[in-house]
Amino acid sequence: MMEKADGENPTRINKYACACAIVASMISIIFGYDTGVMSGAMIFVKEEFKINDAKTEVLAGILNLCALVGSLCAGRTSDYIGRRYTIVIASLIFLCGSVIMGYGPSYAILLVGRCVAGLGVGFALMIAPVYSAEVSSPSSRGFLTSLPEVGISIGILLGYLSNYIFSGLSLRLGWRMMLGIAAIPSLFLAIGILKMPESPRWLIMKGRLGDAKKILYKVSNDPQEAEFRLREIKQAVGIDENCNDDIVKIPDSIKSQGEGVWKELLLRPTPSLRWILIAGVGIHFFEHATGIEAVILYSHKIFDKAGVHDHSHQILATVGVGFTKFIFIVLSTFLIDRVGRRKLLLTSLSGMVVTLTALGIFLTLAENSGGKLIWALVLSIITTYAVVMFFNIGLGPVTWVYSAEIFPLKYRALGAGIGVAVNRLMNATVSMSFLSISAAITTGGAFFLFAGISVVAFIFFYFFLPETKGKSLEEMEAVFTRGRRTENVNREVEIVKH
Repeated sequence: MMEKADGENPTRINKYACACAIVASMISIIFGYDTGVMSGAMIFVKEEFKINDAKTEVLAGILNLCALVGSLCAGRTSDYIGRRYTIVIASLIFLCGSVIMGYGPSYAILLVGRCVAGLGVGFALMIAPVYSAEVSSPSSRGFLTSLPEVGISIGILLGYLSNYIFSGLSLRLGWRMMLGIAAIPSLFLAIGILKMPESPRWLIMKGRLGDAKKILYKVSNDPQEAEFRLREIKQAVGIDENCNDDIVKIPDSIKSQGEGVWKELLLRPTPSLRWILIAGVGIHFFEHATGIEAVILYSHKIFDKAGVHDHSHQILATVGVGFTKFIFIVLSTFLIDRVGRRKLLLTSLSGMVVTLTALGIFLTLAENSGGKLIWALVLSIITTYAVVMFFNIGLGPVTWVYSAEIFPLKYRALGAGIGVAVNRLMNATVSMSFLSISAAITTGGAFFLFAGISVVAFIFFYFFLPETKGKSLEEMEAVFTRGRRTENVNREVEIVKH
């Protein structure tokens, strides 16, 4: 392993790299807004179009099924045209989807708008963390790569506030304003991202060393760090580290295009690459299998079951969910590079097991009492916020940081795309089945189910996800080897003994 003393300053965050990550995260704000605003808009859509719970579930979940397609397309797209232009495409797709939803003269047209926006979601969720990870240094990568998740939280909060602000308008105008207004920031982002640089790692993968070197000097704290990072990326791509040409020819075996990369990653992976794939897909699977989308999307339904029946009070209580999510996601960004990914994950899952179980108990008591047990109602709301708190202190942000940083450069876009596809599939599964599950085993029973899945997630994370804090992107394959994993586990055991 190369020494980090070769120029890296672990105490500073490069302002230019931070600005790049912030701009890339704007696409996540738009996605978060679309998720949050639909929670309240569904109340009014259901009232205007007279749709049943089944159609409500389809309206909620169709976005994520389309996002699955978008994320798989985004991986190949970003390898061909670059990370920056892929963000532009995501913004333009969002723009089209928002306009269609804002128009929405019928349920069918509204679904079309959700589908178009879903493609944009898939592109956004795949590309924003990858771009942020590739412009940042190891010492600040956790912070910068978690900014897209912060953006999602800001967007969800803005969506909830939009629900509250526009709910006072007429039925026909209110929810259309909620959904259509997202077109405005989408347009500005599509223009603004063109001012940002391309990912230096993508440029090197295309043989454009001169352009990549200029950008690395901007996103690094000093020339020594820039040269250190440049040497590491050259080695990973298969270029002589002493090569100073502006343009070089990249070996065909390194180019991340075509069916070969799919086969190498999915059919013939090395042991370390197979472990990386299992970890990357697994963390995305459990992020939504543990039920957070049920809380975010159907919080008004949860509060209704707890005994809060007034629409304005439901929306106001939902705003509290957004504030809780935002506060703890921001806190996690400052902890992720200090505490580490693994500790945050295990702490997060431990808290989710307890709070999901408690939420199931209090909702069951509140529902069976017909809303007469005020203390059960209050505790249901408190534990709902607690679930959101524990999710956003660890599992929420770490999922996107971890999956964006562990794949080798050649497989990064494809691996991240597969992870996001699984993420959206599980999101769609939960959002399109929660009401049906609640009807079958009660709302409280649904959260007991999510608590059980959280236990399985804790076990998976403990055994399959090694710590990546402070490691460069080029070191990840070494981290995911059995020898290194055994050393880390033995070290943890020794710490516990002492």
